[in-house]
Amino acid sequence: MRHKRVGRKLGVTTKHRKSMLRNMVTDLFRNDSLRTTDTRAKEIRRAAEKIITLAKEGTLHKRRQAAAYVKDKEVLQKLFDELAQRFKDRPGGYTRITKLGFRKGDNTPISLIELVEEEYKPKKKKKAKAAPKKKTTPKAKDDSAKAKSSKKESAEELGLIDEEKKAAEAVVAAEAVEEVTQEPEAKVEETPEAEVKEAPVEETAAEAKQEAPAEEEAQAPEAAAQEAPAEEKPEEPAAEAAQEEAQEVEEPVAKEEAPAQEPEVEAKAEEEIEAKADTEESSQEAQEDTQSEEEKEKEEK
Repeated sequence: MRHKRVGRKLGVTTKHRKSMLRNMVTDLFRNDSLRTTDTRAKEIRRAAEKIITLAKEGTLHKRRQAAAYVKDKEVLQKLFDELAQRFKDRPGGYTRITKLGFRKGDNTPISLIELVEEEYKPKKKKKAKAAPKKKTTPKAKDDSAKAKSSKKESAEELGLIDEEKKAAEAVVAAEAVEEVTQEPEAKVEETPEAEVKEAPVEETAAEAKQEAPAEEEAQAPEAAAQEAPAEEKPEEPAAEAAQEEAQEVEEPVAKEEAPAQEPEVEAKAEEEIEAKADTEESSQEAQEDTQSEEEKEKEEK
């Protein structure tokens, strides 16, 4: 049982198999094609496509990894210079296996493995077609329509439809007779309503005439009140004279307050001057003390 055992043994030892695949992959890169058995061709493809993927990356590390498998330096240079550029845009599938038939003697299937030479053309993605909407017809309506049609057919056979038509016509005739009898009553009822509608128009006109004189009387006192202030204008000079007298009384009061504030300002200024003089004297004394101490120290030295 070879569960999860990838690869084929090919009927040889492990060392033999590894060296054989290495040489056959090198020949494939050198000649672009190789003829061998079907099973060996499948194993060569696995190894060859991994080496081409390393060559496409093109770094120094990948070149050393490929050189550990492909020992020929010329083939290694061709791999990184030519084949990497050829398969630059192709995402895998660098080789093709073509079956040639069976070998004479042991009847082994023979295949041709070769590198793909065609340019890669990416396929255009097809747009997904929208699924057609299914027409949902309610079954209940279909069943009811079928039931009605079947009932009509059975009624026609029995002659019941003619009787129903006659009954409908009799009902329509009775309704028409009732409408004819009700029309004169409606006309009789309409006449008093028209008289009632016309009467208020005349009353409203009379009321408007009565309201007009009342409005004029109410506006008369307002006009008289507006004219009265125009006559009272000569009294304004008396008010102006009273305002001037009040201003004259306020001015001397303000003048008396001003001198009262001046002595306070002078007292504050004198205090500030005295404080400055005291600070200057104290600073001079401190300087003299420091100088005298320095002189004493010098004399002691």
